[in-house]
Amino acid sequence: METKRKQYELLCTQVESLVLGEDNIMGILANVAAVMHDAFPSTYFWVGFYLVKDGVLQLGPFQGPVACYRIPYGKGVCGSAWKQRRTLIIDDVEQFPGHIACSSLSRSEIVVPIIGIHSEMIGVIDIDSKELSSFDKIDQEYLEKIAAIVADFVNNLYFCASIT
Repeated sequence: METKRKQYELLCTQVESLVLGEDNIMGILANVAAVMHDAFPSTYFWVGFYLVKDGVLQLGPFQGPVACYRIPYGKGVCGSAWKQRRTLIIDDVEQFPGHIACSSLSRSEIVVPIIGIHSEMIGVIDIDSKELSSFDKIDQEYLEKIAAIVADFVNNLYFCASIT
């Protein structure tokens, strides 16, 4: 477990450096998805972002096979995490009522909400694994830190844009 924590500490540092001084939201999210995917290649089968737009979660930057374009509020793991505004760890996606199977290879999943400074939902980080029960409280702890880094970046970008 200490090795996993150390990997996540390094990942958080890398994510912080990827957002520092940048203003390209899609580029940053693409690089964050890539660095996350590379950090845990044996666990992270698919990693990416879904962003709230026009009342649905819309596919953002990701690493992995093709994915669903839109996920409705409250539907699937991503839509449920959005509705509940909390991280969901699903040990077996086939046991999750209403699971949206973008890939039949996905077996477990963690979805972390990205919540802005005004409590608005920005989107979610979605990570799938080919193995059952791949995610735990350590993943949750550090992925929530990464979601906070992303939320701070998005909030700062919009705040700076609104005052110029």
